[in-house]
Amino acid sequence: MEQSWRNGITATTGGSKSLLILVILLLAQLQALSARHIFAASAGTPRSFIRNGSTSEEQDSVIVRRNLLANGLAITPPMGWNSWNHFSCKIDENVIRQTADAVVSTGLAKLGYNYVNIDDCWAEIARDEKGNLVPKKSTFPSGIKALADYVHSKGLKLGIYSDAGYFTCSKTMPGSLGHEENDAKTFASWVGFLVALLVAISSLILLDVKMDMQFPQGIDYLKYDNCNNDGSKPTVRYPVMTRALMKAGRPIFFSLCEWGDMHPALWGAEVGNSWRTTNDITDTWESMVSRAEMNEYYAELARPGGWNDPDMLEVGNGGMTKDEYIAPLLIGCDVRNMTKETMQILANTEVIAVNQDPLGVQAKKVRMEGDLEVWAGPLSDYRVAVLLVNRGPRRTSIVAHWDDIGIPPKSVVMARDVWEHKTLKTRFVGNLTATMDSHACKMYILKPIS
Repeated sequence: MEQSWRNGITATTGGSKSLLILVILLLAQLQALSARHIFAASAGTPRSFIRNGSTSEEQDSVIVRRNLLANGLAITPPMGWNSWNHFSCKIDENVIRQTADAVVSTGLAKLGYNYVNIDDCWAEIARDEKGNLVPKKSTFPSGIKALADYVHSKGLKLGIYSDAGYFTCSKTMPGSLGHEENDAKTFASWVGFLVALLVAISSLILLDVKMDMQFPQGIDYLKYDNCNNDGSKPTVRYPVMTRALMKAGRPIFFSLCEWGDMHPALWGAEVGNSWRTTNDITDTWESMVSRAEMNEYYAELARPGGWNDPDMLEVGNGGMTKDEYIAPLLIGCDVRNMTKETMQILANTEVIAVNQDPLGVQAKKVRMEGDLEVWAGPLSDYRVAVLLVNRGPRRTSIVAHWDDIGIPPKSVVMARDVWEHKTLKTRFVGNLTATMDSHACKMYILKPIS
């Protein structure tokens, strides 16, 4: 005799194995409930506001909140894809499914590009009678839940978009202002990964348990924009969604898209996992380098758990040359139809390794002479990443001096060219010189050897 369980799980009754699975599920639910209580209890005052008179219980709650604020997410900068730069509002569930397929089939997923993020325009203009956001029937007829299940089945994560205003920037769907808790619950799934994991483990142990693995999973990433609001400060509106996400019981990467208006790098670490430091990027050299400039100003505030966000990549959209595009991260092109050049840039494992280095220190501009720039940042294992940038109109040489980039002046250094994938035969002392074309760059990993 068989008994049908929730989520398609079927187990043979009348034995200790069924009882064990039931206990596992109950424990998982209790852990999920406990997690929600922690999220709810820890949604109070930031640690910086703890007073000496606080009780130990209150201090413990705040400390838990500080740990949960990073959600265990964003230990390194996020990698994935976003729909806006290429598709704008012309998206539907087929585009998202095909994109997820392409991220896997091209090998990008194995390189760390795990987020598939839907930007604006995915919902109907009106909420339902319960105040819930409603997926647009003409473009997402299967619903976001089914789409999340599909993306998760590929081993990827799904991102969604909302706004700290009454409407999103496109004005085609509602924002979340005044609906934060309801929308956070909509984005989150109440049966999380822990239940799926425990049942999966039990199925490996108990071989006669059948299951279809169709476990509900929610949104993994929320981009939260700043349009059409009530005029109140972002420092007032954004923390409301932070608390709502914490109460939802599922860790969701929280991306603040405040455009840098009120210097979110100064307060974003207590609110989200990343914060936009600039206005929207466009597919031009001038737009890209200007956003790098603005983002660099806040370099020292980036850290594991919270990152400066200079907006998405334009590589693959066609407005710049190959040299101008160089840099991987959050893809903004149509990954279903990438050129070989685009794939070479996005799939450069050595550059990705620099971006994802566990030390988590953002590079800074250490020298500028007219149109010639030297950027550098420390890496793990006593290495230094160096980027030489020619912003000028003609081919020229750029020199990186050891005393500018934090290497002792007399050190003998081994240099690895991460775009050419080769270690240079020359050993350098005091400086490194490279020649490059207009609007081009060279990137090296330097390691002192004596």
